[in-house]
Amino acid sequence: MSQEINVASHVASSGEIDVAGAYGKGRTLFMGVELLVAPGALVPRPETELLGATAVDVLRRMNRAEPRVVDMCCGAGNLACGIAHHIAGARVWASDLTDGCVEVARRNVAHHGLEDRVSVLQGDLFDALSGLALDGTIDVIVCNPPYISDKRLEGDRAHLLALEPREAFAAGPYGLSIHMRVVKDAPRYLRPGGVLVFEVGLGQDRQVAMLLERGKLYEGIGVVMNDAGEGRVVMARAKAPA
Repeated sequence: MSQEINVASHVASSGEIDVAGAYGKGRTLFMGVELLVAPGALVPRPETELLGATAVDVLRRMNRAEPRVVDMCCGAGNLACGIAHHIAGARVWASDLTDGCVEVARRNVAHHGLEDRVSVLQGDLFDALSGLALDGTIDVIVCNPPYISDKRLEGDRAHLLALEPREAFAAGPYGLSIHMRVVKDAPRYLRPGGVLVFEVGLGQDRQVAMLLERGKLYEGIGVVMNDAGEGRVVMARAKAPA
């Protein structure tokens, strides 16, 4: 069974943001860090700061000198840069599929002078990490995947596609297609006791917790609530091999 977890963070509940305004300014704030934004990559949402705060809290509790982090579905690189900013020794590998996301993420890494600690890779989820000898070495995988169903993108969420790329939102018939793939493939890269941390859509926390439970490769499954009492982050530890 999953459990609720408290994280010391005040994070807004879900809400609409001014995407056009952010693109017009060319920048936004996330986790206290200035980030560059541009069409082709999702504008970082305030609610995703809960995911970043949870990852930072987990890493601080681990208290490793040079923790290893993967930011899967990195978008503009907001989580990679935010985590690297708050965890001075962290080494981060960030990955996304599209040219637009990779370009903006690399610009943000350069903007903050993090090239020595943050690598931005391109590929289909964990394919981007192939050949880097990272198997079994990662302390935290953080993932803010697309999580809106195809039906909702054709209906009440169709407006999201006016300015931002479909790839940032679309996640199959149930909004969980990327979560399912990451749950399956993450154990290859996590060290025993390493932590997988997801953002989830409203009402998806129980479904994602069940995915983690069914896989039988994780333990300590928990849900993190925002200030409105909504479960927006799900996390779990990788079990040691039997």
